[in-house]
Amino acid sequence: MNIKEPGHIVIFKTDDGKVSVDARFDAETAWLSLDQMSALFERDKSTISRHIRNVFEEGELKPEAVVAKNATTAADGKVYQVDYYNLDVIISVGYRVKSQRGTQFRIWATSPNSPRCSDLPLPRDGTEAR
Repeated sequence: MNIKEPGHIVIFKTDDGKVSVDARFDAETAWLSLDQMSALFERDKSTISRHIRNVFEEGELKPEAVVAKNATTAADGKVYQVDYYNLDVIISVGYRVKSQRGTQFRIWATSPNSPRCSDLPLPRDGTEAR
């Protein structure tokens, strides 16, 4: 199976096993929701939301290029439109949260020599990941 096929799932798991996040692939990038990023970086959703807002306000990334809305069924059975953020946003937030989990994820996601990230996409412009 090609790792970059739409819908393929890659799992990031910390060395201590305390955090595990499933990232869904679509259009050659990973996508996480606000809730998933909050769990990944072990920070409140309000903190992650503030960092995402700052990424956009500072012009680091353009929302229309890195945010996708997807229908998600909640535990109550209702369907909600949820924002999902691509790998560029996830890495940008990871630099901003200044947490051990953020550091672990950035290493996993950006190290071309790591067997755990060999299937993750590198930036398309040929530069190193942020």
